[in-house]
Amino acid sequence: MKLATLKDGSRDGQLLVVSRDLRMVTSADAIAPTLQRVLDDWTFHAPQLAQLYDALNQGRARHAFAFEPAQCMAPLPRAFQWADGSAYVNHVELVWRARGAPMPPELWTDPLMYQGGSDDFIGPTDDIVCPSEDYGIDFEAEVAVITGDVPMRATSQVAQRGIRLLTLVNDVSLRNLVPAELAKGLGFFQSKPASAFAPVAITPDELGQAWCDARVHRPMIVHWNGRKVGQPDAGSDMVFNFGQLIAHIAKTRNVRAGSIIGSGTISNKDAQRGYCCIAEKRCLETIEYGAPRTAFMKYGDRVRIEMFDEEGKSIFGAIDQAVAPVANG
Repeated sequence: MKLATLKDGSRDGQLLVVSRDLRMVTSADAIAPTLQRVLDDWTFHAPQLAQLYDALNQGRARHAFAFEPAQCMAPLPRAFQWADGSAYVNHVELVWRARGAPMPPELWTDPLMYQGGSDDFIGPTDDIVCPSEDYGIDFEAEVAVITGDVPMRATSQVAQRGIRLLTLVNDVSLRNLVPAELAKGLGFFQSKPASAFAPVAITPDELGQAWCDARVHRPMIVHWNGRKVGQPDAGSDMVFNFGQLIAHIAKTRNVRAGSIIGSGTISNKDAQRGYCCIAEKRCLETIEYGAPRTAFMKYGDRVRIEMFDEEGKSIFGAIDQAVAPVANG
């Protein structure tokens, strides 16, 4: 099943069911007005949505119309929780190596995670608005899951059963604000502005064999200003799977329906597969040359983040954004 949220002038948008080939959509308003409503009562709403999804794919859905990603909000335009992990320890290790310091060994067994803002996500084609180019504007291509309720102290196996949907995320980072924030000892805040999401969220069964061990085994394709810069496999080198990431959150708290958990920047040990964030490229340059050579994004730059199935068809639709200054700023 594939779902999206239509821009309708409200904060939470209107729930849509999207065809498997991403060509057609139909409103699901008669079943549930928003995706959050579905997540709050998944066992009741999901079977009805699945029937509508089947009808849409078979050309039997009434009032179907063409899918337009630019008319989509994030699948969940605002969420009760957005927690981003760092499941690809290769990325973390590169950051420490570029600093000339050994990485703490516990990072191989206990994931890093931060809790970001979830009140104002942006849609797949919305601009990345930033007050200043000097902030070090960076993209981060990730996979994310959206959960139902997961109880406190859930094991990774129990947590995995709480996964309802998957999507892609651009976890925008302002790298030049990071050092001062981390030096305060409480982590990211101003350096993590609104994240953007792919237009479509899917149930795990849509991935077939590519969904295995709570990991997505497909390449993440990243273009920066029209040039492909990354195609790392999202399943390879993912040290902590999504069940483990959710269980990490649930150690001391309940995880409620509508929580979104990100994988962290996708990163492979094989550097030839490119990068999913500029910071990683700069780390590699620092290790090799002693200093970074690649600048961060500027106004007018574009980033495109997408994942394809074995037949070359887009799975989630694309995040396709430009960087822009604050209006009238």
